[in-house]
Amino acid sequence: MDMDSVHRRGLVLLGCGKMGSAMLQGWLADGFPADAVTVLEPHPSDWLQAQGVRLNVDLPSDPAIVLVAVKPQMMAEALPSLKALGNGDTLFLTVAAGTSMAFYESVLGAQTPLIRAMPNTPAAVGRGITAIVGNASASTAQMDLAEHFLSAVGQVVRLEAESQIDAVTGVSGSGPAYVFHLVEALALAGEVQGLPADLAMKLARATVTGAGELLYQSEETAAQLRVNVTSPKGTTAAALEVLMREEDGFPMLLTKAVAASADRSRELGE
Repeated sequence: MDMDSVHRRGLVLLGCGKMGSAMLQGWLADGFPADAVTVLEPHPSDWLQAQGVRLNVDLPSDPAIVLVAVKPQMMAEALPSLKALGNGDTLFLTVAAGTSMAFYESVLGAQTPLIRAMPNTPAAVGRGITAIVGNASASTAQMDLAEHFLSAVGQVVRLEAESQIDAVTGVSGSGPAYVFHLVEALALAGEVQGLPADLAMKLARATVTGAGELLYQSEETAAQLRVNVTSPKGTTAAALEVLMREEDGFPMLLTKAVAASADRSRELGE
C-alpha cells in the first residue's frame, strides 16, 4: 500500500493519551498530513487540539488504518462503534495491552485485518521498541505499513505468534519501570553509604542513563560492556559477585519479575 493511498484514505486514531500522542507526534514530524488524521478522544489535550487534526468528527468511510490506543477497560465501549469498518480493507492496528486478537475479531468480524503491537513508554522520546504480530487477514503489505508507522517512535520487531506478546510485555513493555526502580534502589544504596539523598539520586540517574546511551551506541554486547568495566578482584567485581549470584541475584530476581508481568498479561487477555 503506497503512502499516497494512505494519505487519501486517511488514518483514524482511537484514543490519544500518552502513547497515542507520542505516535501522532512522530507521524506529524515525519511529514504525515494532519488533515488526513481523524482522532477520537473524549479528553483531548491542549497539544492535540493545536495539531490541526480532524478531532472528534465523523470517520472517513474507508480509512487505511485505525490505530486503537484506548485503555483496555474502555475497549468494550469504544470498539463496537467501529464495527462498520471491519471485514474490509481497513487495517486495525492495536497497541492496547491485554486484549486478544480473538476479541477484536469477535467485535469487528473474523476477516478484519488486524495487527497487535506492544510498544513501551520510551516511544515518547523516539526510543521505544514495539513488537508486532498480525492475524491471518493481515497482508504482508499491511505488516510493512504497520512497521513504517510504528518506526516513527523507535525500533520494531516481528513476532512469530500472538502468544509471545505476554513475554514481550514482561520484558520491554513493563521493562522501563524496572529500570526506573533500579535508579531508585541505587540512589537509596548510596544514601546507606553516607551520601546526601539528592547527590545519590543525581549519581544514580546519570549512571543509568549514561550506561543506557553507551549500550545504545556501542556495537558490543551487554555482556562485553560489563566485562570491559570489571577489573579482576576490583570494586566492580566485588559488587557483581553479589548481583550475579544464582540464588538471589539479578538473573533470578528479573526472571521472577518478568514472569509475574507475563502471567498478569495472560490473565488480562482471558
